[in-house]
Amino acid sequence: MDPDPAEERRPRQLLLLKLLPNIVSILALCAGLTAIRYAIAGNFALAVLLIGTAAALDGLDGRLARMLKSESEIGAELDSLCDFVNFGVTPAIVLYLWGLRPETSLGWIAVLVYAVCCMLRLARFNVGSRAVGEVAEKSSFIGIPSPAGAMLVLTPIYLSNMVDSAFRIPPVLIAVWMVAIGAMMISKVRTPSLKRITISSDHVRYVLVAAVVMVAALLTYPWVTLLALALAYLGGILWIFVKAVRPPHVES
Repeated sequence: MDPDPAEERRPRQLLLLKLLPNIVSILALCAGLTAIRYAIAGNFALAVLLIGTAAALDGLDGRLARMLKSESEIGAELDSLCDFVNFGVTPAIVLYLWGLRPETSLGWIAVLVYAVCCMLRLARFNVGSRAVGEVAEKSSFIGIPSPAGAMLVLTPIYLSNMVDSAFRIPPVLIAVWMVAIGAMMISKVRTPSLKRITISSDHVRYVLVAAVVMVAALLTYPWVTLLALALAYLGGILWIFVKAVRPPHVES
């Protein structure tokens, strides 16, 4: 018996819950774009908070997709496009509005370099994760991932607000910092990844307490905590680099 043509044309039914990862990605995009709005208004603290919110949501959408078994090509493309806006365009514009306008031309060059580096980093990650035979970035990342790059490039804002909100770092140094972070995003340097870190079941309670302390510190001392996290991340990169170049110990 031939199938009914009307049945073939009928769109397949999809559980609304399976759209949740894409909704989270869109919410992250809204947070990133809203950060630009508040930066234009001069509220840079809220702009940084919104970029951090976008980073948190970015870490959530992929896990939700795997949990709900709703991975799709459109979801992957949506996530990548949102990442470019949230962690490539938004931080660069926020930092430009905050401290690069006195050096308009130099500052805008730094913005363009950082945004292009973020785009190339995402393109390389996407191609590598889809190509057959490529090693996935699981135990460590190759280059700084875009969310971490966004939080690192905003370090001058953390430092300025920790010292004095009226204190301004020279625009030339900010521009150099932006270019350096962009270069590290497209570099071959190995950077830390939390995906494969394991802990003993006996230590779970300590990790939960540490997470509570971290959230409390972010709410109470946001600038000091963000700066400490940025320095810790850079320390992790340095530790991986030293471990990689250190010659193996040979026992006599």
